[in-house]
Amino acid sequence: MVMAGASLHLKTTVPMACARESEHFKVQLSEKTRNSRVLVLGGTGRVGGSTAIALSKLCPDFRIVIGGRNREKGAAMVATLGENSEFSEVDINNVKSLEAALTDVDLVVHAAGPFQQADKCTVLEAAIQTKTAYVDVCDDTNYSQRAKSFKDKAVAANIPAITTGGIYPGVSNVMAAELVRSARSENKGKPERLRFYYYTAGSGGAGPTILTTSFLLLGEEVVAYNKGEKIKLKPYSGMLNIDFGRGIGKRDVYLLNLPEVRSAHEVLEVPTVSARFGTAPFFWNWGMLAMTSLLPPEFLRDRNKVQQLVQLFDPVVRAVDGIAGERVSMRVDLECSNGRNTVGLFSHRKLSVSVGAATSAFALAVLEGSTQPGVWFPEEPEGIAIEAREVLLQRASQGTINFVMNKPAWMVETEPKELGLGIYV
Repeated sequence: MVMAGASLHLKTTVPMACARESEHFKVQLSEKTRNSRVLVLGGTGRVGGSTAIALSKLCPDFRIVIGGRNREKGAAMVATLGENSEFSEVDINNVKSLEAALTDVDLVVHAAGPFQQADKCTVLEAAIQTKTAYVDVCDDTNYSQRAKSFKDKAVAANIPAITTGGIYPGVSNVMAAELVRSARSENKGKPERLRFYYYTAGSGGAGPTILTTSFLLLGEEVVAYNKGEKIKLKPYSGMLNIDFGRGIGKRDVYLLNLPEVRSAHEVLEVPTVSARFGTAPFFWNWGMLAMTSLLPPEFLRDRNKVQQLVQLFDPVVRAVDGIAGERVSMRVDLECSNGRNTVGLFSHRKLSVSVGAATSAFALAVLEGSTQPGVWFPEEPEGIAIEAREVLLQRASQGTINFVMNKPAWMVETEPKELGLGIYV
């Protein structure tokens, strides 16, 4: 995101041999888990809707509740999901509304972003109060650290919770954890440098919330780590041209303030960590660079102003998305003290599909009893956050055009450089 996890509260159970077929593979779930009731907050949006669809395909017996504010959109999603689904009108800023929606729910998936500039973890608090398991797709450092501060309360309530459990951060964190685990277990040298690289074509088909998130991140100073020292850098600076391999090729990526940098540094104990992101067509990167130069950080940190900006840009972004497509790729590089470099790579044709597969993989892990009580980042030790990382990665990577783990960099790149005599760099 393997040792056995601790027992959960009575709403969840452990996996047993009883298979249901999805489009790609079978998921083995116990009778009780198969009939779980899952609330997807933000279920009428691109990320939440994709998660709900993925869950229904993985296990048609799941009872899925679409939580949102728009009844018309909710009805449309319910029609898409079928008879095992329903809509619940929920205001995530209203405690009573949240707690009512969480009644008789086994798991809540919080996909109602953006998470930037939110000063409370109302959904997590309500989940703890109602003893409901929890997963969020948070992509904000401050929010994820605030969520982590509820660990003791979650333990006391005996509920499991995973924060930053989407595609990136989320699956990328688990990829990083596996690279580090492999390096340490196989004596490949001490992990010294971890780099996250992300690419999406256009907005990735993920809607205005993702666009809002991107703009808000431009208002945040980038936090990275260099040899154990915390450093701050300008957002959308430090451009690198990174090879994302087959189906994607080489793409420019830029520094952003992403939560997996801090959590990976602290949890995986890697001294140097950074994260970069890039998009296409190339002029979107130019536009992001221009925004960081022309607009004051105070403007870019104001959610209301940024959402007004998104309304202005959204029609243009939609039009360009139709041409650019929505491919997504994640590359995680680990360098060790002996000079060895291993890579994890994940590429998919559609972000709007893959984000649902990724989030549903975390949801299944929690429902199956893979997560101990507490609030966890995906990369925390096996048997605490995720019992079987390999299973999670298998589920999350369904439909990918390229998925590799623990390979030398030259093996995943589009045009590896040969020094001669079969030696590549």
